[in-house]
Amino acid sequence: IVASIAKNLGALTVGIVTKPFMFEGKRRTDTALRGIDELKDKVDTLIIIPNQRLLEIIERNISFLEAMKRVDDVLAQAVMSISDLVNDTGMINVDFADVKSVMTNAGTALMGIGTASGEERAKEAAQMAITSPLLELSIEGAKGVLFNVIGGNDMAIYEVDEAAKLIYDAVDPSANIIFGATID
Repeated sequence: IVASIAKNLGALTVGIVTKPFMFEGKRRTDTALRGIDELKDKVDTLIIIPNQRLLEIIERNISFLEAMKRVDDVLAQAVMSISDLVNDTGMINVDFADVKSVMTNAGTALMGIGTASGEERAKEAAQMAITSPLLELSIEGAKGVLFNVIGGNDMAIYEVDEAAKLIYDAVDPSANIIFGATID
């Protein structure tokens, strides 16, 4: 109800939800899918994180409790990534109007995060982000993209260009791409 009212008032509405692990059962999955289907029309952008895919990025010997903390961390990272994009001062800033231009009436969205270090760090991080196990679908053909590169003082413009090329090559040629760069 709140999302629907906010959207009708012109606010940018973003929903971030999870899909249950397979071991949680069909009934819970069906309930979640119905909820996701209902929420889609009530928010501008809906980011769906499939819990089952988290098993691909966590260690096998991790405790159940720690795994649940990782789920929470992924959700928090999704929220913080969008918030930081607008709120953090960067070398190339992204403002709320930029975010709104990509996320208004966008429908289902994907979120990929990549982290790397070393010689090819930006390129590797971009590759990780566009092939993240958290992505249920490919970003191929995406019509809107928000991407932010965060690096140290030694981040080179060439590195940023290499990362951007990977993303540009993966999405629709006419996609609305909003880019930000932050020195951390």
